[in-house]
Amino acid sequence: MNWIYWAKLYDSKFQAGVLAKRMEEDWWIYGYECPQEVEVYKSKKGRFGVRYNT
Repeated sequence: MNWIYWAKLYDSKFQAGVLAKRMEEDWWIYGYECPQEVEVYKSKKGRFGVRYNT
């Protein structure tokens, strides 16, 4: 399983969670394939990001 990482990191888990939920629900608007799994992760520097796999 290969993860695809969203380019931007966020200061709060809430901000990353909002993006993750939009990716799950609105994937067809942005023109990418329906993600099988979307996950919020914490980077080594303490910021939050979103990763997904298709």
